[in-house]
Amino acid sequence: MIKKIRLGDLLVENKIISFSQLEKALRKQQGTGRKLGDVLIELGYLKETDLVMFLAKQLNIPFLELSSYKIKPEVIRELPEAIARRLKAIPLDRVKDGFLVAMTDPTDIVGYDEIARKLKKNIRIVIVRESELSKIIDEVYRRTEEIASLVGELEQEIAFTNVINDIEDESHDAPIKKLLHSIFEDAIQVNASDIHIEPAEDGLRIRLRVDGVLQEQVIQGRNIVSALVLKLKLIARLNISERRLPQDGRFTIRVKDRKVDVRIATMPVQNGESVVMRLLDKTTGLLRLDDLGMESKYIKHFRSYLKRPYGMILVTGPTGSGKSTTLYAALSEINSQDKKIITVEDPVEYSFDRINQIQIQPKIGLNFSTVLRSVLRHDPDIIMVGEIRDEETAQIALRSAMTGHLVLSTLHTNDARSAVVRLLDMGIQPYLASSAIHLVIAQRLARRVCTRCLETYHPSQEELKMLSNLGFNVDKDVRFVEGKGCTHCAMRGYKGRIGIYEYLEITESMVDALRDNDLKTYNQLVNKNPLFCSLSQSAFEYAKLGVISLSEVSRLSLEYFE
Repeated sequence: MIKKIRLGDLLVENKIISFSQLEKALRKQQGTGRKLGDVLIELGYLKETDLVMFLAKQLNIPFLELSSYKIKPEVIRELPEAIARRLKAIPLDRVKDGFLVAMTDPTDIVGYDEIARKLKKNIRIVIVRESELSKIIDEVYRRTEEIASLVGELEQEIAFTNVINDIEDESHDAPIKKLLHSIFEDAIQVNASDIHIEPAEDGLRIRLRVDGVLQEQVIQGRNIVSALVLKLKLIARLNISERRLPQDGRFTIRVKDRKVDVRIATMPVQNGESVVMRLLDKTTGLLRLDDLGMESKYIKHFRSYLKRPYGMILVTGPTGSGKSTTLYAALSEINSQDKKIITVEDPVEYSFDRINQIQIQPKIGLNFSTVLRSVLRHDPDIIMVGEIRDEETAQIALRSAMTGHLVLSTLHTNDARSAVVRLLDMGIQPYLASSAIHLVIAQRLARRVCTRCLETYHPSQEELKMLSNLGFNVDKDVRFVEGKGCTHCAMRGYKGRIGIYEYLEITESMVDALRDNDLKTYNQLVNKNPLFCSLSQSAFEYAKLGVISLSEVSRLSLEYFE
C-alpha cells in the first residue's frame, strides 16, 4: 500500500524548491486540474528526473528506467487504454500473485485502487518518468481503442442519417473529423510514410507503412467506410459523386504542431473505395547528401558530376526506394543564385526557393514531354525530370543533356546496369544513351537495427548458406546484429532506414559496347568498374558494420535479383 504525501511541503522542506516558487506553482495550478509536479517542471524549478528520484526516495518505491526495460505489450494491454492514459500507468509484467505496475504519480491513491480493481490482482508499484511512459502508451496502444470507439460512435450516427446529404453538416461531421484526426495522429506518431484505408468484408482495415513495412488494424464497422472516404474527398476537393473511377488529389493538415502534406489516391475495389495517403512531413526538412547513407567515396564522385555543366544523372529503383529524396538532396546541394534550375514533377513534393517547379497535369495535356519542350526555351542550366516514363520524354531529356544542360531524372529499374538497357528498350538509339548518360545510381532503403536493443550473434547455417549463394564468404567467427525489440523501436527491433546504393559511372568502353549493342561486353565492363559495388554487396557491408541485419540483406537481395 502506498502512502499519501504533501509533495510541495516536502520539496520545500528538503530545499529542492523555495517557498515562493511553491506559491507561484500553486497559483498557476489553481483551476487547471494539473498535477503540482507537472507545473513545477514546466516552470523550470526542477527537472523530471529530479522529481521522480525524490518521490522514489520519499516513498521507498523503486525507480525504473523504462528505456532499458523489455516491455511486454500483451501484459500492458491488460489495462484498458483509457485508464492507462488517464492515470498515466501501465502493467509491465506478471509477478507472484499480481502485476508489476509503472506509475508516474505513486501518490495517487485513488488511481492505485482503480488499477488494482481493474486488474483484479495485487499490484507492486515502480515509479517511472512520464515522458517515457507516454511514449510506451502511444506505441503499444497506438490509439486503437480511441479509433475503434470513434468508429462505433460514427456507425451509430450513420444509422440515423443520410451520409451523402448530411456530410457537410458540422453536427454530423464531428465524429468523422475526430476519427480522421486520430488516424493521422497515430500515423505521425509512428513516422508512417503511408496510410491505407480499405473496406473489408465486414469492417474497416487501416494499414500504416512504417519503415517500409505495413502494420494493420482491422475494425468492425463497414458502414463508416463510405463516410470516411467522402470526407477525405471533400478535404482534397475531389468529385464525391464519382465512385467508379480512381481519383488523385492533395491537401495539407497540421497534426501535433507538424505541417504535413498529404497526397491522396482513391480507387474502386470490391467492397467500396480504397484510399491511400502519402504523408510528407514538412517539419522534418530535406536530407543533405551526407545524411543519405552513401559512402564518402561515392558522395565525392556524385558531387563532381553535379558540378558538370551537362550530361545526365539517373537514379533508379522501385517505388518507395527513396529516389526523390536523393534527387532533392542533390538539388539542395547545387541550388545557387548563379544557376537556373527547373523541375518537372508528378507531384511537387517539397518546395525550394529559387527553383522553378512545375507540376504536370495530364488531364489538360501538361505531361512530361510537353513541359520539357517549353522548359528548354526558358534558358535553364539544370533540369530535373521527375520520371522518364516514355520514349518521347527520354528523347527530349537525353538531347537536353547533350546540348549544355545538366539533367537529373529517375527510372524504374532493379539495378544501375539495367537503366541504359531500359532506355534502349524504349527505342532510344545507343549513341544517344551512351553519349548523354554520365552516372547511374540504383538504390534501396534498408531498415536500421535499433541501437538501443541490438545484440550480436553468430549467423545460423541457413544464413551462412544464403550469404554463400550471394557469393559472400563469411568467417565462422564473424558476428552480426539483430534487434530484440524495446520501447525505443516499439518492439520491432528496427528504427529508421538507411540508403543502400549501387554506383555506376558510364565509361568510354561501355559506350563502345552499347554502340555495338554488345550487352555481354557491357556487363563485363560494369563488373570490372573499380567504383561499381552491387546493391547486395553494399547491403552486406552495412551488415558487417552492424547497421542492418542479415534478414534485410536477404530481403534486398531477393528484390535485386527479381
